[in-house]
Amino acid sequence: MKILITNDDGIKAEGISRLTAALSAVSDVFVFAPDSQRSACGHGITVTVPIEVTEYNSLPDATAAWTVSGTPADCVKLGLRILKNQGIYIDYVFSGINHGSNLGTDTLYSGTVSGAIEGVINGIPSFAVSVNARDPVHFEASCEMALTALKTAAGKLDGGTVLNINLPHVPVSEVKGIRVTRLGAREYDEDFKVRSMGKGSVSYIYSGNPVVYSGLPGDIDVIAVQDGYASITPLHYDLTNYQLVEKVKSWGL
Repeated sequence: MKILITNDDGIKAEGISRLTAALSAVSDVFVFAPDSQRSACGHGITVTVPIEVTEYNSLPDATAAWTVSGTPADCVKLGLRILKNQGIYIDYVFSGINHGSNLGTDTLYSGTVSGAIEGVINGIPSFAVSVNARDPVHFEASCEMALTALKTAAGKLDGGTVLNINLPHVPVSEVKGIRVTRLGAREYDEDFKVRSMGKGSVSYIYSGNPVVYSGLPGDIDVIAVQDGYASITPLHYDLTNYQLVEKVKSWGL
C-alpha cells in the first residue's frame, strides 16, 4: 500500500510527523507538504509563479518526502504527478494531522480538507485528520483514529469521498467514542482588530473564538467534538443543490 500525506501547517509541524510515523507502520508513505504555514488557504492552487519542490530528509519515517512552495492542493496535484512519473501509484491520500479542528463551514476555508479533496478530484479515496487545538500535545487519539479509519475503510471507501476526521484534544482514554456525523455551522465571536499603518493606510487582523452550542443534535460534527467524541464526516466536492435543479429550470432563466 502507498499513501501520500500532505498538510497545511507546513512540513515542520508535529502533526504531519506524527501521522507519517503512524501510517508508515502499514504503508509506504510519501510526503509532499508546504514549505511554510498555509492554514485557511482553502482550495487555492498556484498558477502565476513556479512551484519549487525540494527533497526533505528530516522525516525518518517517510519513504520519501518533499517540501513544496505552494498550497496543500498544489502538493497533492503535483505530488501525484511526480510519483506517477516514477512509476509510483498512490492508493490513499491523507491530509493532517491539522493543528486545530476542521468542522462545519470551516471545511470551506480549510487547506487540510482541500488537500484531501484534491485526492478525490484525482479519483483517490482520501482522509483529512485534525485535532481540536491550535497548539496540540495529544496526537495519540488522532493517529489511532487514522489507522482505524484506513483499515476499516480499505476497499470500501470510493475515490470520490473524503472522510473528514476530527478529534477532541484529550488523551486516548478520554475520547468518549466515535460519531459518524454531518456538517454543521461553525461560528465565531469574530472581530477584526484595526491597526493604523500610517499615511492613510489601515490593516485588519482577524480573530475570534468558536461559539459553544447547546441543544443541537449529536450527529452534527461540531457538537460531537464539543461533547468529547471523535467525529467522522463523509465529504465530496459536489456542491450542487439537487433539490432545486428542477425548480430553477422552471424559473425560465
